[in-house]
Amino acid sequence: MEFNIKKVGLNELDETAELFNLYRIFYRQNEDYQQCREFVRERMIHDQSTIFVVYANDKAVGFVQLYKLYHYIKLAKQYLLSDLFVHPDYRGHGLSVVLINQAKQWCVDTEACGLMLETEKTNDIGNKLYPRCGFEYDGNHNYYYWWK
Repeated sequence: MEFNIKKVGLNELDETAELFNLYRIFYRQNEDYQQCREFVRERMIHDQSTIFVVYANDKAVGFVQLYKLYHYIKLAKQYLLSDLFVHPDYRGHGLSVVLINQAKQWCVDTEACGLMLETEKTNDIGNKLYPRCGFEYDGNHNYYYWWK
């Protein structure tokens, strides 16, 4: 399978939003392409995230979305690897690893100190994938949420 990866923008909005919608469905959210499209569009217009899409045989089949953060210990920029998704029909070909490696390269290219991520405890695939890609589990912190 031939693949390539690229940083996307408004020209690739529709295909990126379609993948984002499928990603949310994977996490048990209702299908809502229009709302997903608007959400991704806003991130792109306001330069609030960086999105890389992987193409297999010229079809958009996966993406990674990064948000800029700042690390108080490293005193440097870092990225939150917020979203990672590969279409189920294209899993098992290493495309998640390709997307993660692109995110790591983006850190190098933008002089960021690294990546952080969070995934559900029940995400067996992700919880095996991330350590294989060099991520370390941080058992010292609890993550809490406040939702309005």
